[in-house]
Amino acid sequence: MVEPVYVGKSRLDDFAEVPSEEMVRKLTPDIGLIEKLPVRGVIVTSRSQTRDFDFISRFFSPAQGLAEDYVTGSAHCSLGPYWKNKLHQTDFIAYQASERGGIVKIKVLDGKVLLSGKAVTILKGNLSV
Repeated sequence: MVEPVYVGKSRLDDFAEVPSEEMVRKLTPDIGLIEKLPVRGVIVTSRSQTRDFDFISRFFSPAQGLAEDYVTGSAHCSLGPYWKNKLHQTDFIAYQASERGGIVKIKVLDGKVLLSGKAVTILKGNLSV
């Protein structure tokens, strides 16, 4: 059982900060329970204990058919402003600690969150009307 430091909601997801990076990395959530929540997903985050990253996170979204998403841009749009208020900075390097994992660079501006990083194309196609 993990005792969160903070629990809240973003527009789409439930959100929790836990005390340590190790807790985020070793978390084994009850996906069946998360699936019953009336939200898109659950974001879990903590401050990073390394100099490489400002914070880390994981994102669980069984409602979308994903037990755990690899790297979630929309979750980082919520994490950026949260950590801005907590760490009093506007630029971050974050790590989503999923099985594949990924680095997200974040810049929080007035009313905007800019994300950058490397992406993997998993589907390519054309839509016709």
